[in-house]
Amino acid sequence: MRKISYIDISFIVHATEDQEKALIAAKNIFPPEHAGKISFSRSKLKGEYGNPIILFRTQIREPEISESFLLHLSLNLPSVDKEDLFRHLHLHLDKGSLYMRLDKQEAYRGRLRFCRADPIRIHVKFKASNIEEIRKTCQAIGLLP
Repeated sequence: MRKISYIDISFIVHATEDQEKALIAAKNIFPPEHAGKISFSRSKLKGEYGNPIILFRTQIREPEISESFLLHLSLNLPSVDKEDLFRHLHLHLDKGSLYMRLDKQEAYRGRLRFCRADPIRIHVKFKASNIEEIRKTCQAIGLLP
């Protein structure tokens, strides 16, 4: 395949959340054979009211892990989420990048679901910027119906 430049994954953890549980949730979105190879950097931030926030981030550049990750995502996402992504793909694409948000709480439970609030953010940068080519790649992976 080799059509992906990299994948960025990030999420924030508020002071009221357990950092270790959030990391478990993030590791749960990876195929088991690669979860142990992924490490996240941590950045300390301040929220709107001065509350402490930790930003976790990683970037995957290895083609084998990138492809395995997207295949794992496609195999574990409910069909309703894939159909929603297909219908609204134009809202998730920008200049050769696909943006998705996974539910952090569900990921902790081992389930992959899209969400809007408090997500694990996924940014897939494709080598191509043509929407049709990205659509075909996503369909080949199984991310789109």
